[in-house]
Amino acid sequence: MTSRREALKRLTQASALGLVAAPFMNDLMAQSAFAADGTAPRADGPAPAAAIKRCGVQLYTIRGEMEKGVEAALVRVAAIGFKEVEFAGYFGRTPTQIAAALKANGLTAPSLHIPVAMILKDPNAMLDSMETIGHKFAIMPYLDANERKTLDQYKKVADQLNEAGALTKKRGIQMAYHNHDFEFETLEGEVPYDLFLARCDKDLVHFELDLFWANKAKRDPLAYFAKHPGRFPCVHVKDMTADGTMTEVGAGRIPFAQYFAKASQAGIKHYYVEHDNPKDPYASITASFKALSAL
Repeated sequence: MTSRREALKRLTQASALGLVAAPFMNDLMAQSAFAADGTAPRADGPAPAAAIKRCGVQLYTIRGEMEKGVEAALVRVAAIGFKEVEFAGYFGRTPTQIAAALKANGLTAPSLHIPVAMILKDPNAMLDSMETIGHKFAIMPYLDANERKTLDQYKKVADQLNEAGALTKKRGIQMAYHNHDFEFETLEGEVPYDLFLARCDKDLVHFELDLFWANKAKRDPLAYFAKHPGRFPCVHVKDMTADGTMTEVGAGRIPFAQYFAKASQAGIKHYYVEHDNPKDPYASITASFKALSAL
């Protein structure tokens, strides 16, 4: 199975060689989250129900199955009941092949994970691929450790997101950023995630709030929804046990229903279940689909 760092290296090499159309996304799956420790207190009070009509899945969860065969994996995903998927790699398929596989299974792919540097390197090629597949969100998935040592580095990334956002907006695609927990750690007297929200143009850059990692960092998503309404069109939905372990939706203690009751305020349109390292990928997304659908 491809590791995140291996995929980043391949993507960088491919970009340097100008291989940025169909092959550029082959291994991007590894850009998603990885494990840490800690937990956040569960909110008290009643949890209002939220109507989620189109459940989605981040395909990083089943990356091993995607490596075996994209088409077969999408058949399984659709059979579970998902209507939306979020890509983080095309595994050698062209955008046209991906679009055909989605259509054949009644799926759409509103978003994908892609390094902002790749968009800036060859925006036309990147955006052409996104348009072919039907992506509406281009989401920066992760910052490697050497990209986030200083606050100035975070500022640079924010500026890059703004630059890319201006380019994607011209094609009807929204730039966004996906968090882990490290963005919430105070650095040089500031919280990088808050810096992103302040420095990124609210019309050019939105955010995909990963609810697990926000809870891991002991941050309250409701507070962010209230302070920055409409800036969170996508969310990652994965649960957390009392000891801070990642688990399937419904098997942990994160109060999703309370969060989703504020979906209109937050601007949430797309809900993606995910598990970084499930024992059984299909069993994991099936359990999470059932729990999310019941909210």
